[in-house]
Amino acid sequence: MAGFGDYSGYNRPYGLDPNRESNDLYDSRYQQIYGYHTPVTEEFQGPPLIMDDSSEDDNNAYVTTAISVASLITENLLSHPFIVLRRQCQVHNGLKNYHIVPYTLLPVVARLHRRQDVTTLWKGIGSTCIVKGLNLAVEDVVSKGTGWPKEIGKCDSVLQFLQHITLKCVSLAIITPFYSASLVETVQSDIASDKPALLDVFREGFMRILEWGTPSRGRMLPIWAIVFPTVTLGVTKYLAHITFKKITEKILRFQQRHKHELSDSYNVNYKKNSTNPLIEDISLKANIISFIAMEIIFFPVETIIHRLHIQGTRTIVDNLDTGTSVIPILTGYEGFMDCYSSTLAKEGVSGLYKGFGALVLQLAAHLAIIKLTTLVVSEVSNLLKPAKSPTSEDSVHSQKYIFN
Repeated sequence: MAGFGDYSGYNRPYGLDPNRESNDLYDSRYQQIYGYHTPVTEEFQGPPLIMDDSSEDDNNAYVTTAISVASLITENLLSHPFIVLRRQCQVHNGLKNYHIVPYTLLPVVARLHRRQDVTTLWKGIGSTCIVKGLNLAVEDVVSKGTGWPKEIGKCDSVLQFLQHITLKCVSLAIITPFYSASLVETVQSDIASDKPALLDVFREGFMRILEWGTPSRGRMLPIWAIVFPTVTLGVTKYLAHITFKKITEKILRFQQRHKHELSDSYNVNYKKNSTNPLIEDISLKANIISFIAMEIIFFPVETIIHRLHIQGTRTIVDNLDTGTSVIPILTGYEGFMDCYSSTLAKEGVSGLYKGFGALVLQLAAHLAIIKLTTLVVSEVSNLLKPAKSPTSEDSVHSQKYIFN
């Protein structure tokens, strides 16, 4: 705590020996969370350290794990209907209702379901998952073949960091044709197009690779003209996510400096190498906050990229002005900057945020599922926890979840 070093008589209820070894349990735990040693200046004068319930850490771990799993499932599966809506809005340059706020989408979605069926907003989910899996597989193969670090946490030098970024660039460049094919499956209307087979994404992706320089279909851009902006967006978004997450973690840890009354901090049976529930909770919250921030910040750039991918594919999308008709996507952009300037000139700045209301719904649903998961797992953990008589210390040393 800043400033306590000047108070030699600072009264800590359960002081610790200032000459203790460097691996003292409390100090190592406090340093692990906050990054510095506790300013202890007194001999031990108090009663024995409090023995906490060993099941508390297990409950904390259950909640953190459940939130991680729920967030992963929501991001990759349950959010797909909202992604379909937002992408259909983004690629439709003639859309009159921009759907920047969520409530304008609700009547349109109701009409879509009446005219088609409940699966209309789940189109392309198979190819989307395939592309994400393909990205992970490509990263793994390239990493093993070159020795480049696959995780940024394993970068111990500037050279390794540059190798890691190069790995990301290579993997994104390889999957770009397949991402284009997946995007088409996601936005095309079910009533105006044949439903694609699960593995059609590979066929369409390889066709775009074969048409590297001169596409055979009208105004379709060559894949090399799309690779650079797609890779730039992906890598920039990744680096911004990592940076924002680190900053958020530091802020959250700073806020917890005066709330370090964790049961395991005083638990004499706590293993030094054990996982710290608070650190995991802080890291998880920082990751979710960073994810939300990146989705909002890079939304306009994503709009431009998606329009370039869809151009010349003869895609027919649902008309989200009415929800009862379909409309073809006909554009003639020459590149990223031409698409950007044309969008600003014809649709205004708000044209870059078409479908933003769907993103708001997606993020709201994401947070709601996390909150519900936290509540359910916490209640189940409390029910399964062995009963004990309440004490005055319980209110002081009980774990406070960040997501509660």
